[in-house]
Amino acid sequence: MVWLCIKEANGIFTQIVEIADTIPIVAPETKCDIVYNLFKSNPNLEGVAVMGEQSVSLMMLARFFQQIGTQYGMPCGTGYERRALVVDYAEQITDVSVLAMNRSEEELYDLVLITAEGILYGAVSIRRLLLAVADVRAEMAIFMNPLTGLPGNRIIDERLYQLLQLDFFSVLYIDLDHFKSYNDSYGFKMGDQLIQATANLLRKLFVFPEAFLGHIGGDDFIAILDHHDFRYVCEEVITDFEKIKRMFYNQDDLDNQYVLGEGRTGLNRPIPLVSVSIAVVTNHRQQYENID
Repeated sequence: MVWLCIKEANGIFTQIVEIADTIPIVAPETKCDIVYNLFKSNPNLEGVAVMGEQSVSLMMLARFFQQIGTQYGMPCGTGYERRALVVDYAEQITDVSVLAMNRSEEELYDLVLITAEGILYGAVSIRRLLLAVADVRAEMAIFMNPLTGLPGNRIIDERLYQLLQLDFFSVLYIDLDHFKSYNDSYGFKMGDQLIQATANLLRKLFVFPEAFLGHIGGDDFIAILDHHDFRYVCEEVITDFEKIKRMFYNQDDLDNQYVLGEGRTGLNRPIPLVSVSIAVVTNHRQQYENID
């Protein structure tokens, strides 16, 4: 039997390993009286990991006593244990909670096992997982952009650090050209509505977990993909934005394809309608060691 310990990690998007506890590991041939003594000597123990040569399963306390009914009898690896939900230590708490809640009703309160490179690290109870999800959501709300509800700069920085661990990534910097002139002509209220409409458009195109979308501030957004196939989505952003922006101009400006705005000389001049620009950085040909 082995007891495993956990290292604590840091990060605003809390990794599952941060809330993992130790869990005893037994072999499938371990006698049930030994497992019984484990539960008896550790009142807070909810389950035991049963480690075979090819797989790991879980013996939960309640199921153990329902099925075995005695401290003696057969080995624990005789079908009384259940296949466990096993996740990597670097998974985000919120992602793991979705996986855990999608299990069958009889498995809903089973421990979640945590591994790193195939080695069992520990386990997380559902109670602790749900409490951590609540904490993460409360913390995230503090760092969301108040206008769009998208993650702000602190969360964006955290995601940029995390992407350095990915084999493939594309970072898209999205901003609106001539937005200041739009604000000057139509007012801040209409400007805010255009920003919100842009955010809603981007939400539909950059869907979690395949993509991350953040709001840097003003008319600047950032999207992170876990692949290099960015061209199609960039074309969609530009095409869809051209459609929605028509709702934010009067017909005269649409016909003219410009607004009159103050130039650098202080005189009014024609300024093009708002458009969207996208700059892309990938690790397709160049590897990055930091986000600077």
